[in-house]
Amino acid sequence: MQERLEEAARHPDRGDISITTVIIWLAAVAGAVTIAGTIAVVIGKYNGKLTGL
Repeated sequence: MQERLEEAARHPDRGDISITTVIIWLAAVAGAVTIAGTIAVVIGKYNGKLTGL
């Protein structure tokens, strides 16, 4: 157990996710949701016109 504690003290990086990574992921998800919502609105708006093609 002592060896593991010493090893952890030598390598403090535990692989925590940085705040920058979280911000990038949130922006990517928000962008994807916005694009999907826009596509859904456009398809809903022109759905009647597209069926006659």
